[in-house]
Amino acid sequence: MAGALNEQSAVRVLEIAGVRFTYVVDGAMAMVRKAFFGGVPAAYWTEHPEALDAQGRVAMSAGGLLVEREGRVLLVDAGLGDVRGPVLVAGETVGYCNSGALPETLAALGHRPEDVEAVAFTHIHVDHTGWAFSGGRKFFPSAAYLVARAEWAPHERGELIPGAPARADVIEPLAASHRLIADGEEVFPGVRALVTPGHSPGHTSYLVEAGAQRVLAVGDVFHLPAQITHPDWPSRPDVDAAGVLAARRRVVAELEQPGTIGFAFHFGDQAFGRVVRGADGLRYWQPVEAEAVLPAPRLLAD
Repeated sequence: MAGALNEQSAVRVLEIAGVRFTYVVDGAMAMVRKAFFGGVPAAYWTEHPEALDAQGRVAMSAGGLLVEREGRVLLVDAGLGDVRGPVLVAGETVGYCNSGALPETLAALGHRPEDVEAVAFTHIHVDHTGWAFSGGRKFFPSAAYLVARAEWAPHERGELIPGAPARADVIEPLAASHRLIADGEEVFPGVRALVTPGHSPGHTSYLVEAGAQRVLAVGDVFHLPAQITHPDWPSRPDVDAAGVLAARRRVVAELEQPGTIGFAFHFGDQAFGRVVRGADGLRYWQPVEAEAVLPAPRLLAD
């Protein structure tokens, strides 16, 4: 069964036509709703208490999506890394985190870092690149590191991008060990990149074919299921509001195609789901049942 929106995600598995999708959870995050979702009307939170944890925060786990097909292994994103405590932006606390479990989660699933053949990044933010490198070396030593050309370009120019990790920790080693990818490119067998900028300069979603069905990893095009219903509701880290709207339109159009399931990193314990139309004609996230093979590896203090 699906979990609760206001809980940290369990390690959940969905298998379709021999393709195995696993949310390899790295840790727990919870955002302060006014600081991170300032554009969401206060009435929404009042009307939807199920969207908030016991402390009134928005539960948003971090991790990677493991895609296994015919013995080959792809990881979409690399979690937050070994980080805990308040999440600060310009001196303001926008959330809290307790992370660092991805290696042990991967091991519990029967995999070593060496088993991962490619790591496809949705974007270069701290909560998606945390285990890319350790001590300046690739944590996944055999993997190709895939980044959209538009996402890498400002880093190559030396620009400072909001939400990006420290240059010495990720950007500099990534400069020497990445492969650029383009919109529409098949980056792994049965996996196509959809460059969906807005949240970041070259944010990328990944569409995975699985028999007659598909799974679309949406990255941070959405942080809340409610943003599917209300695409004009922003998230604080978005760098281009018009781009976000265009990205959401494109992603939702894909999610509404028959046989398509979405995967969202930050939708509490409802990472897998479909977009459906309500009686009011609006779009909603409908969680899809996925087996919980392990409990949430990290929790936040009350």
